Amino acid sequence: MKIIDVKKLIIKTFKKFNLSEKHSNICANALINAELVGAHSHGIIRLPSYCKRIKKKVINAKPKIKIRNISQSITNIDADNAIGFVGADLGINCAIKNAKKTGLGFVAIKNSGHYGLSGYYAEQAAKKNLFAFCFTNAPPAIAPHGAKKTLFGTNPICFACPSGNKVPFVLDTSMSMINRGKIRRAAKLGKKIPYGFALDKNGKPTNDPAKALKGMQLPIAEFRGSGLAWMVDILSGVFTGSNHGGKVKDPFDDFSGPQNIGHLFIVFKQNLFVKNYSKRIKENISKVKNLPKIKGIKKIYYPGENKAERFKLNKKKEINISLNLLSEINLLNKS
Repeated sequence: MKIIDVKKLIIKTFKKFNLSEKHSNICANALINAELVGAHSHGIIRLPSYCKRIKKKVINAKPKIKIRNISQSITNIDADNAIGFVGADLGINCAIKNAKKTGLGFVAIKNSGHYGLSGYYAEQAAKKNLFAFCFTNAPPAIAPHGAKKTLFGTNPICFACPSGNKVPFVLDTSMSMINRGKIRRAAKLGKKIPYGFALDKNGKPTNDPAKALKGMQLPIAEFRGSGLAWMVDILSGVFTGSNHGGKVKDPFDDFSGPQNIGHLFIVFKQNLFVKNYSKRIKENISKVKNLPKIKGIKKIYYPGENKAERFKLNKKKEINISLNLLSEINLLNKS
């Protein structure tokens, strides 16, 4: 299906579930971006689950978002249980505006929901010659080191900055060996996941995505990944006034209430301490890219570069939507 037609379908569906034209467009842009960068687990496959949460009234289709400016640099947002894309879009734009004005934009968001890819927001800042850190927490998926019960989410850490080239440096990584969306997508498509990424509910290694979802995901770098997931839970959960410590609700299975996810955006100017940042970052990246390469490697990429290549390539193609998913979305529009 053509990209423009997919976007129209997404907007039409969200509007059917009482989102405004503006909010539907914000959501569609984020979902389309995920498809184009190859993060299909965060793309249109999630549309039915968002609509189900709206129908169950655990996402507020008509939120009354409150913005409190603590200073010219610091903003606090209560998203009123809006769909996560809307709260995050407002948050990153506030952070960018504050940073352009004072050098620093510091924005905390509470009462939000799943917002898709962190890199999508950080990249917006980097393209405006700003640095950005983005933090958000998620439902329990990782056990704290030494425990056998999940508590922390996959809790991504995201950093972006100007690269001196058209493509920003964007590092966006979850604290698990594989993001939960990929496991859910594998389960939906009837595919296996590699061994070494998850354990079943009995603590045994599994390649069955359904068993992995009922068990636990393994963190990157063992106790280090668990510690970083804890850090994100503190920054985006405890610090912002949002759910934390395993209280974030699963968006697919738990309709007992809103997720109350927290987001924290920290954005600042590239030239706060040096005036020749662009020259210095070009030197830094060039040094890495020109290192001797191991066998089979033709090019050393900096984070964000390969996603940009996929985006450029996929923008020329159509978006592939399975017949089952398309049937599910069409059914939503008839409900």
